[in-house]
Amino acid sequence: MSVHPVAGLPEFAPGDDLAAALVSAAPWLADDDVVVVTSKVVSKVEGRLVRVEPGADREAARQRAVDEETVRVVARRGPLKIVQTRQGWVVAAAGIDASNVAADALVLLPEDGDASARRLRARLRELAGVDVAVVVSDTFGRTWREGLTDVAVGAAGIEALEDHRGAVDAHGNRLETTRVAVVDELASAADLVKGKLAGVPVAVVRGLPLRRPDDDADEGTRPLVRLPADDLFPYGSRDVVPSRAPAAGPLRQRAGEREAVAAAFRAASAALPEFPVVLRHGGEGDGAVDVHLTDALTTTTAVNAGAVIGAAIVQLHAQGWTTRWEPVATAGGTSLLGRLWLGDPAP
Repeated sequence: MSVHPVAGLPEFAPGDDLAAALVSAAPWLADDDVVVVTSKVVSKVEGRLVRVEPGADREAARQRAVDEETVRVVARRGPLKIVQTRQGWVVAAAGIDASNVAADALVLLPEDGDASARRLRARLRELAGVDVAVVVSDTFGRTWREGLTDVAVGAAGIEALEDHRGAVDAHGNRLETTRVAVVDELASAADLVKGKLAGVPVAVVRGLPLRRPDDDADEGTRPLVRLPADDLFPYGSRDVVPSRAPAAGPLRQRAGEREAVAAAFRAASAALPEFPVVLRHGGEGDGAVDVHLTDALTTTTAVNAGAVIGAAIVQLHAQGWTTRWEPVATAGGTSLLGRLWLGDPAP
């Protein structure tokens, strides 16, 4: 396997024909090559730019753009935000780049990196008659590891994950979880010859046996996005509490709500001398749990109840549940404090 930089490419602008420039700079492209192109170039030709007015605060403009591209704040420290973008990526500053671009612009991630890769692949086939795979790459940081590396944010003509689950290794062990992010490895390998300062935005990987999906079944990089239910670290510790917000609309029920609430209250009350609430199921299969005060009502239990309820809701949210708390007045001698609804956001 070999990795080749594509030199001699121009500075790109909105509307430019990226494929034509590639064919001109790399007439040696061949079937089964993997063309790895930086997302910045793709975004430039697609017009995914934010213009910064002369004299305006570029960093303030960047922060506004980050907020517009964010669907969920995962963690933050000062002005730095780790967020989830509309594309599903968890990345610092929503992947918005202020380097290798004029001072009056910021570069956003491609709107749909997979669609960008498909268009570039089809155009290269049209112009050069070659059947290549395309990977759109971007530079990401890594959780709990220093340093940056390139990963795939778009792909076409290649399976993103190589699934080894069920295979048996040389020692007779059956692999249970191993899936290799091939397109991320290709993006990182290509970056070794592109570099960050050399002005080489495209590289070609040659000689790698490709696992090709059918065009109508090509999922691009979607299999790389970890679903919320599988995410063990959905929030940074600084953002667990502020990230919890009550559901504004209806919730879709899922099994296990009563067990989840009981476990959350046990965890929330672990540091308190007493467990001041009683849980009763709100109704058969209604997705709600009623929270009652104990019979031995004191000022202490009432205060503790508020603390425990708040902590339990945070615990549930951190575990992937969406919640809505409905307080209930205790007039008439009832011990009912409120009803806790939980489930998943309705589609």
